[in-house]
Amino acid sequence: MITLAVDAMGGDAGLAVTIPGCVAFVQRQPNAHLILVGDETAIHQALKNADAPSGRISVRHAAQVVEMDEAPQLALKNKKDSSMRVAINLVKEGEAQAAVSAGNTGALMATARFVLKTIPGIERPAIAKFLPAADGSVTLILDLGANVDCTPQQLTQFAIIGSELFQALHSRTPRVGLLNIGSEDIKGSDTVKQTFALLKNSKLNFIGNVEGNDIFTGKVDVVVADGFVGNITLKTIEGAVKFIGSTIKQEFQANLLTKLGALAALPALKRFKNRLDPRKFNGAIFLGLRGVVVKSHGGTDETGFAFALEEAYHEAKADSLAKIEQGVAEQLAALPSADSDNAAA
Repeated sequence: MITLAVDAMGGDAGLAVTIPGCVAFVQRQPNAHLILVGDETAIHQALKNADAPSGRISVRHAAQVVEMDEAPQLALKNKKDSSMRVAINLVKEGEAQAAVSAGNTGALMATARFVLKTIPGIERPAIAKFLPAADGSVTLILDLGANVDCTPQQLTQFAIIGSELFQALHSRTPRVGLLNIGSEDIKGSDTVKQTFALLKNSKLNFIGNVEGNDIFTGKVDVVVADGFVGNITLKTIEGAVKFIGSTIKQEFQANLLTKLGALAALPALKRFKNRLDPRKFNGAIFLGLRGVVVKSHGGTDETGFAFALEEAYHEAKADSLAKIEQGVAEQLAALPSADSDNAAA
């Protein structure tokens, strides 16, 4: 049985989204148990309203809630009995194998890092996310905003933890690419060039620099960038998907002829929408921590939240953390500059 700790109070809509999402998840996953953390009375009422199945959902009371606009350090200092903090504590204490929250991203990262600490050899955790690729596979991209300024050593660490996660979940050695403004190794900032040299001399399956238009081609499995570039890339992708969807809808509604065409194309349009549905890829991973923590988009609906739970479930089921820790130790030891870098850190 895989047990997930859920911050039931987090997100823009709180219980109105998390409870239906949890119910949908346990109905799909018979080998999962959820510990819902938050206001015990409110959670029990929401479960009753949702006609939740008994037996595989339990409740743990937490008296506080981290607000979506709350300063991370203040939440860390003043909200020790928050639903977010208690859910992460359950992972640390071994009662749950992963934690999921749709709450304040900064507060979740600060709390998770404080409570769980980072994997030995990893200086900073990164935010990672799987995106769909053209060939039906997925591409993992990190960092998506946790670290705006990174050293070459830290970017190399991101590449290692990303590679190890991908291998743990997909049982094959991934192709790792460094996000840059061109594929040539002479391009990019000094940090990117230094990172390129480190990755080239690592044991990773490093295929070189990749550009933004390579992310969805299926030619690369893990894409590495600092949090500034990664976050802009992700938000641009999300905006582009919304723009394409709304444009297609507008064009098909333009006149009677296009509306008739839409009816004929409806099966293909439904498949298109299903394939690119962002809710199916909801759930960013806080990678590099000594515990599995998954961040759901705060504004997602119950379907999206259920998929964030799926992400955490599959990581826990694959025992990804143990595999990542072992792989990280081996990869860092094999780096030519590992000793000097660790000494400097």
